[in-house]
Amino acid sequence: MPGRTPERRPARRALPVALALAVAGAAAGCGGGGESGESSPPATPPGTAASPSGPSATPTKQEFQATVKRVTAGDLKYSWRRGCPVSPSGLRMIEMTYWGMDDKTHAGGRLVVNAKAADDLVSVFRKLYKMRYPIERMEPVDKYKGSDFDSIEANNTSAFNCRPATGSSSFSQHAYGLAIDINPCQNPYVYADGHVAHKKCAKYKDRSNEDPGVIHRGDKVVKAFASIGWGWGGVWSGARDYQHFSSSGR
Repeated sequence: MPGRTPERRPARRALPVALALAVAGAAAGCGGGGESGESSPPATPPGTAASPSGPSATPTKQEFQATVKRVTAGDLKYSWRRGCPVSPSGLRMIEMTYWGMDDKTHAGGRLVVNAKAADDLVSVFRKLYKMRYPIERMEPVDKYKGSDFDSIEANNTSAFNCRPATGSSSFSQHAYGLAIDINPCQNPYVYADGHVAHKKCAKYKDRSNEDPGVIHRGDKVVKAFASIGWGWGGVWSGARDYQHFSSSGR
């Protein structure tokens, strides 16, 4: 996010990797290379998602489901390049159901994450689905040609994007697939002086707002990520990043 302080490279975590995971529930750092011998199916190409004018999938009636798939450089045309700290083989696409802002279930949400964090993140989003936490859309940032700004303008929940932290030569946690931005309009990046770069989201710097999707200190969303050891940018000093969760807390 713009104006973030430099991020330190997180310690390598030993997390399990799902090769092909299908989860059904009641209504309910540092990147690594790929593992040999895996046979998980390829991810759906980013270009097949719905346009930014509406939710990323058609409403359906179903329980939570998630599948973890491999990705290739071709799937990450805009978000990955040579020299990034994690290779495509070290990333996974989670394709999952999510609860929409229209109070309906949506199929086909897609989130690109570090392979080592995939299983844990499936467990987090299962919890979010069970609590009916609403998400506007969930598409890889490649849908927006790698533009973090455009993804935020669309209120898109996303994870991997190989880019440096603003104002730093160090990679962002997003470059490792170890950070997620959730409903970035309802949960904006607020500069230390109170400025919000996205005008239509400026009203949400008032964190007493109870609109759907707004994340609050100590709420169930924060606790769901805390259950896997991920920290929230909403508790930073100075600038605060209310949309941002990461394995390092930065």
